Amino acid sequence: MSFALDDLRSDLVDLRRELHTNPEVGLDLPWTQQRILHALDGLPLEISTGTALSSITAVLRGGRRRDEDAPVVLLRADMDGLPVTEDTGLDYAATTGTMHACGHDLHMAMLVGAARALCADKDELPGDVVFMFQPGEEGHDGAGLMLEEGVLEAAGRRADAAYALHVWSALEPNGTFCTKPGTIMSASDRLTVTVIGRGGHGSAPHTAKDPVPPLCEMALGLQVMLARHFDVFDPAVITVGSIHAGSACNVIPESGMLDATVRSFSTATQDKLFELIPQVITGIADQHGVRAEIDLRRQYPATVNDEQEDAFVAQTVAEVFGQDSQARWSSPLTASEDFSRVLQAVPGAFIGLSAVPADADHITSPFNHSAMAIFDDDVLVDGARLFVELTTRRLAALADQNTD
Repeated sequence: MSFALDDLRSDLVDLRRELHTNPEVGLDLPWTQQRILHALDGLPLEISTGTALSSITAVLRGGRRRDEDAPVVLLRADMDGLPVTEDTGLDYAATTGTMHACGHDLHMAMLVGAARALCADKDELPGDVVFMFQPGEEGHDGAGLMLEEGVLEAAGRRADAAYALHVWSALEPNGTFCTKPGTIMSASDRLTVTVIGRGGHGSAPHTAKDPVPPLCEMALGLQVMLARHFDVFDPAVITVGSIHAGSACNVIPESGMLDATVRSFSTATQDKLFELIPQVITGIADQHGVRAEIDLRRQYPATVNDEQEDAFVAQTVAEVFGQDSQARWSSPLTASEDFSRVLQAVPGAFIGLSAVPADADHITSPFNHSAMAIFDDDVLVDGARLFVELTTRRLAALADQNTD
């Protein structure tokens, strides 16, 4: 590639900080969408926007594509912030009660940088590139909605490979790319249980059906189930984050509820959880003579990197940035990602990049989602460069395969 990404450094920093100051949450991000559209204005892109969400899909046609079956690479950046009041003290900190506490502002700026570089050298590309700017990653399944609206086929045929970069505000030294073959992030599911009993006077529990003891037993019973039914080398995590029942110390409530997250790292374990959790909840409810309404729903599958694509990413990072610039993880993160839906459909990789400030301790620095999480602008060009290198190398390899 002939385009000098370093020349974009100042522009990318300005864009990232403007996005950081004005975060929006969820699927509807009108200001963010318009700002990214403005950043892409004038580039030779076929741009469409979402219907169910404020997404942007931009297609770049390579100048050396031979036919309609030319290879396609997809690049993803998420766009949404979090309902977190920022406490970083930065002079460009958000003051809206919302925050880009997970670094999505950097993701957007990096993908804009990659788009500008690839557009400048489009005549050398033997295939097409899809730029996927996605709202609603933070629990709203924006990726799923964009898949329903056809992002994988935006270039006219399904993408052959897909890549996403995600920054961390801790974990690894500044500028380190983090990769792993196979599962790199967990699946995430949601459990809500409503226990319906019969209210009464606190002095006479024998005349009522108290929902509180079975709720407490359910919270503990789920942990026992994990310890006795699941392989410790293919684990699951259930966290009961909320239990609510009653309004006064001398009143037995009619009902109560618990809310929990369920995380796993393989389809087999996820399926087993969906089999056993209702059995545990129903069994405890029956023992107490109460009724349990169970809402157990799948949210995000595990994020699974294709092994060949992961090896390709690792090789590219080593050749472009040096072997010392990457960490090859042995264990996945227990957080979850809706880019997992893209990787279920298309071979690709989810790649981490440490944006911890260079003078900070990467072990103790506040991590993503913290009100004090700080991300270093200096990684923006490196992130954009990796997007460009992955795209050009993969398109060239795919075009050569099509020629053979």
